[in-house]
Amino acid sequence: MNILVNTLNSIALVSLLLVVQQSQASSGYVFVSSEKDDQVTVFEATSMDKVAAIKTSQRPRAMKLSNDGALLYVACGDADVIDVIDVASLAVRQSIEIGEDPDRFDLSPDEKFLYASNEDDGLVTVYSLEEGRKVAEIEVGEEPEGVLVTSDNRRVYVTSEVANMVHVIDVQSRELVENIVVGNRPRRMLLTPDQKQLWVSNEVGGTISVLSTESYQPIAELNFFLRGVRAEAISPVGMVMTKDGTRAYITLGGANHVAVVDSASYTVLDYILVGKRAWGIALNQDESRLYVTNGKSDDLAVIDTVRGKVIRSVPAGRVPHDVVVDD
Repeated sequence: MNILVNTLNSIALVSLLLVVQQSQASSGYVFVSSEKDDQVTVFEATSMDKVAAIKTSQRPRAMKLSNDGALLYVACGDADVIDVIDVASLAVRQSIEIGEDPDRFDLSPDEKFLYASNEDDGLVTVYSLEEGRKVAEIEVGEEPEGVLVTSDNRRVYVTSEVANMVHVIDVQSRELVENIVVGNRPRRMLLTPDQKQLWVSNEVGGTISVLSTESYQPIAELNFFLRGVRAEAISPVGMVMTKDGTRAYITLGGANHVAVVDSASYTVLDYILVGKRAWGIALNQDESRLYVTNGKSDDLAVIDTVRGKVIRSVPAGRVPHDVVVDD
């Protein structure tokens, strides 16, 4: 009898694990937001065949998947909303009113709150996903853009394009606790896997500021040099880092290249030619492929990270902005 009970319990446990694994399975999609088409284009990650074009609110830009991959959040700047796409049905489920011109946003690790930058108002809006309402508006510098919540849910970092600063918000008090001067027109940010460094892309300055998250003091500054390319055309924006923190990939905007950076030495290892105005960037799960949106050539470049070469380029709507990979 005990053997039978143990066997049944084992079968039940295996079944439960299979259900959990299936619920957490990736969609196998690559999502690209298209500013001028008011849509998110969906590709099958392996073949890069087009699966669907999801109509969104006006001017979709930044995107982020929920932790379980069930929802895709999309900031729609000209509609003043965050659209919520159901990944299973590939349709917009909800539009969250978030204030004027939401540029970028991030979710708290527990997905209870959404933090969005309102570029026109110089605000960060805090929205409770549980309560379905705004719970705070925090004043920051002019034209806020990048938003990044720390993995310990203690701080929110926000870039201000006009003030040339990164603002540090305390999550509990919802107050500014630090203003860090960086380069000219800061746009995006990333945290190293150990959370000890904050990287900030300075679009007009043409540099990357590397800051200590303990002291907020500068650690390094990355510069880029491309033969035959004017310095003012080098405009770093999008960044992504490997899981082990050894490599960073940075889009260089009007320079039409992606820089490959050794994260330990802060040196550029390679420049990869992509399309016109390289902007959004994302790695796939095994980090064998890098995806780059090219806003002025209206395409998505797929890079083989081992070879350091573009292996495919696919049309991705008019002015593709951001890319999210769920493979």
